[in-house]
Amino acid sequence: MSEISRRMFFGAFSAAGLAPAFPSLVLAQDQAAPSPPNVQAPALFGFDDVVKRAHDLASVPFDARSPELPEAVAKLDFDAWREIRFRPDKALLGNLGGPFRLHTFHLGHVYKTPVTVNIIRDRIVTPIAYSASLFDYGPTKFDKPLPVNLGFAGFRLHYPLNRPDVFDEVIAFLGASYFRFLGRHQHYGISARAIAIGSGNDPEEFPFFREFWIVTPEAGADHATIFGLMDGPSTTGAYRFDLYPGPETFIEITASLFPRRPIQRLGIAPLTSMFFIGENDKRFSDDVRPELHDSDGVLIHSSTGEWIWRPLRNPTKPETSTFLDKDVRGFGLLQRDRTFEHYQDLDLVYELRPSYWIEPREPWGEGQVQLIELPTADASNDNVVACWIPKTPPGPGQAMSFGYRITAIMAPDRPSPGGWAVNTFHTGKRTPESFAPLPPNTQRFIIDFTGGDLAFFINNPEQVQVVATTTNGGIQRSVLAANPHVDGFRATIDLQLDRGQSADLRVFLKATNRTLTETWTFPWKAE
Repeated sequence: MSEISRRMFFGAFSAAGLAPAFPSLVLAQDQAAPSPPNVQAPALFGFDDVVKRAHDLASVPFDARSPELPEAVAKLDFDAWREIRFRPDKALLGNLGGPFRLHTFHLGHVYKTPVTVNIIRDRIVTPIAYSASLFDYGPTKFDKPLPVNLGFAGFRLHYPLNRPDVFDEVIAFLGASYFRFLGRHQHYGISARAIAIGSGNDPEEFPFFREFWIVTPEAGADHATIFGLMDGPSTTGAYRFDLYPGPETFIEITASLFPRRPIQRLGIAPLTSMFFIGENDKRFSDDVRPELHDSDGVLIHSSTGEWIWRPLRNPTKPETSTFLDKDVRGFGLLQRDRTFEHYQDLDLVYELRPSYWIEPREPWGEGQVQLIELPTADASNDNVVACWIPKTPPGPGQAMSFGYRITAIMAPDRPSPGGWAVNTFHTGKRTPESFAPLPPNTQRFIIDFTGGDLAFFINNPEQVQVVATTTNGGIQRSVLAANPHVDGFRATIDLQLDRGQSADLRVFLKATNRTLTETWTFPWKAE
């Protein structure tokens, strides 16, 4: 899988496609539909109609022809495209007094696939027509007017998220099947996708949304409903997004997939993020900022009730980690480190970037949480993907439906209820805990645990035990000490492993037979 440029927002690899498969009359925002006599009333529209369209679309071959955009639009670079902004006074959805406002994105730069955006009111569909009057073009100029059927690159919704008198951006759909959303006082970082196909492969397939429908919220509405029609070479899909803004904004997602051909690596609820450097990975240490990442680990709530934490890395070559399970309870890419001094970035505010947590609404059966980590030489690339891969994906002609909740969280102790790993360090040299050099082929791992009930034991550390295991090699030393700086404990583990060998290390804390923390796990290969 190629790296995804942060500068290109969320869809630098937008799949090629055509205009919407189901075109309809497009009306300008300030026009009224003509009312000729003896015309049948418009059909009522709902999510079932999107499902039917996805089903019917899957029965015909995928058409990858690219649309013909005006040359001036197709050649827009990032800086020129970024200058084109939707005019807030043209925002849609406010006609019923609801709390949401809709803005569209202009085509250009890498966003060359037009998307149809519709408004639904009383189950009647009205497409939004492109009009130059919707945008402030700033210094970006065109020699001649753009066509009225140009279309849009995507859209975003605004909502009084942080203040009751300000409409803040709360969610955006832009590029392929990418979307991002925010909770209160959060800043964009991690992205979500509707689906992932062939993650870790080159090339990876990127299905895309052809069309969206946004239901007009009424006054006092606490959520917004969005329908999406997805298409791609391997599958079509119908998606429903019920967005609930708040301190921890969440989306209830319902989806139906209709494969055109066998899919070998179907990723459900995929998350995409960036990890460049952190306290556990300082391969690039010339940046004045100590850490640079949108997420620092993947958390998994297994069907057995175990909470598993895996810190992220920036590997020297692509790495894939799998966590087998049946009916996984949840997983997500988390940003736990919320300390500004660990990032020292006044503009990008990495400490305010959300974690995304996935919770299935029904059993997902056998499969695996897959984590893909790609090497990156800077912080401009999304190089981390996490998703659920079912053991038996649907084949052509077989529908697959599933649902889940995705939540944008900030608190570092969420959602794990017990103690959690706050720091991970490792070295093959001497450390403050031991002034003598480590034995040959030995790596020292230091994990700080905090939260849960650990503070209760901090004055009686002898009652807490560290449990460390490895799939290969041997644990030469394990030491546990109270760490008042995190109101918890520091575990020091020495792993001896022959050169060329690989091992998965697992560590957790307990008191007698009571588990106090999640299970920290980390893969290691002795070079």
